[in-house]
Amino acid sequence: MTRKLRIKSESFKLAQTFTISRGSKTEAEVVTVEIEEDGKIGRGECVPYARYKESVGSVSEIIDGLRDAIEGGVGRQRLRDLLKPGAARNAIDCALWDLEAKLAGKPVWELAELAKPHDVVTTYTLSLDTPAKMAEAAKANAARPFLKLKLAGPEDLERVKAVHQAAPNVKLMVDANEGWSIDDYKALSPLLKNLGVVLIEQPLAAEDDLALLAVKGSVPVCADESCHDLGTLRTLHGRYQCVNIKLDKAGGLTEALAMVAEAKRLEFQVMVGCMVATSLSMAPAFLVAQTAEFVDLDGPLLLAEDRPHGFKFSGSTMHPNGPELWG
Repeated sequence: MTRKLRIKSESFKLAQTFTISRGSKTEAEVVTVEIEEDGKIGRGECVPYARYKESVGSVSEIIDGLRDAIEGGVGRQRLRDLLKPGAARNAIDCALWDLEAKLAGKPVWELAELAKPHDVVTTYTLSLDTPAKMAEAAKANAARPFLKLKLAGPEDLERVKAVHQAAPNVKLMVDANEGWSIDDYKALSPLLKNLGVVLIEQPLAAEDDLALLAVKGSVPVCADESCHDLGTLRTLHGRYQCVNIKLDKAGGLTEALAMVAEAKRLEFQVMVGCMVATSLSMAPAFLVAQTAEFVDLDGPLLLAEDRPHGFKFSGSTMHPNGPELWG
């Protein structure tokens, strides 16, 4: 067995500026891993996230530091011992899954003993903006069944009201990305249910979310920045009713599948989320999405141009990808 590791940094322009409470971006910057063996190439993609002190440079360096192990034949389970959860492990883990599938001539879903994938409906994210601009975006996307609103604190109630008025039949999720205080949450939570909101995502900073134990809201709350890998799930009971599983946080499909099983056992609802990235990032997450209550894999819809062989969408419905992309 002879393996070859390749690491690439790539940028994909967004269709429009994407803004959350922590800042704005105009490009999706990703790190792509390719592992070649016996003429077959497995690929994985990750998005380094500054929130966790990751960058394209640091993630590429971490992956390159495991070159000898990867080219020496390291497997997915051993990888979990060598590397902590995060973007670097995600790219390697997903590349190993893809390589294994191509060498075996079987799809990843079959290797993982999952059901054959079916269509899923993703939410579509509206970037943080003024209430008027978010209402305009909502009106343009009023045919979608779910919209996710990026919020930040001031004017958030006006933002949700404006969106609900522009798209009254759409179910809404709101995501503050840790941008609220506990007083914001107490004030807003009782008002949101009547505005079409079915889920509140990460209202408080992860280090402050113990305060949620003392407040009973009328809308379920989902952990994002507070939920990382398998080890964090048990700490979230009482604070959250739902967990957002992202492969870039979990460290790959291997960990994400284990997290889904444990989350279901602990009676959490599951959201499968993503960073702003290409269809190569979405493909392994699409397998996790098959049994999730909430799906947020709209990354390719936010790009000016996706990778070749990317996901096909009918509105907000994602159709299973082919092996030319991944898996």
